[in-house]
Amino acid sequence: MEPSFIVDQGAMARVGPDLRAHLHRILKSPRVLGTTAPGNEIPFYICPFAPEEQVRMSEEVAALKTDLDADGVPVFEINLYDLMIELLREQVSWEDLAEFERGESKDNLLQELQSMLNLGEVLIPKIRSLIADHAFRVLFLTGVGEVFPVIRSHLILNNLQSVLTDAPTVIFFPGRYAHGFANGSSLQVLCRLEEDHYYRAHNLLHMREGP
Repeated sequence: MEPSFIVDQGAMARVGPDLRAHLHRILKSPRVLGTTAPGNEIPFYICPFAPEEQVRMSEEVAALKTDLDADGVPVFEINLYDLMIELLREQVSWEDLAEFERGESKDNLLQELQSMLNLGEVLIPKIRSLIADHAFRVLFLTGVGEVFPVIRSHLILNNLQSVLTDAPTVIFFPGRYAHGFANGSSLQVLCRLEEDHYYRAHNLLHMREGP
């Protein structure tokens, strides 16, 4: 029998205490707290959840961090939206950016923001610096939906592969992480926007404590 939080054959989850209890058990288990994921792959894990429950998910993530910390598993959270705002404010005043937005098309604005947040030169080095300055056993990445499409999930995951190797990383993803024989695995943010193909992360909804 599938757990109560499973939706769409495990492509995403309902948010609530049952999901938090499941994540708590899995994330404190030796299976996750080792330096490699199952199959000796990069220790990336995804918790896909129903997008309409984003506010509740934020509350559950905060409670999950408290639970894990109480069990001796310190968590460091990087909210991509907060990080994006911080990096933009370092480069341009909010008034200038707002003026640029009023005078440009959405496509031009998107290109400008992506240039300012260049993955290889700005965003990834900042994340590398943040994780070097903090002691933790598990890293949480949140704010994924809020930064779309400026920061695409599969691109940041691909670029983080060489950075986040010493501790498991959990991405809280508002949407579906679907698997199929025809198209492989894909991330579908907010369940209705175009899919990004990505296969290296393990879906926490399917995991159990044992090997």
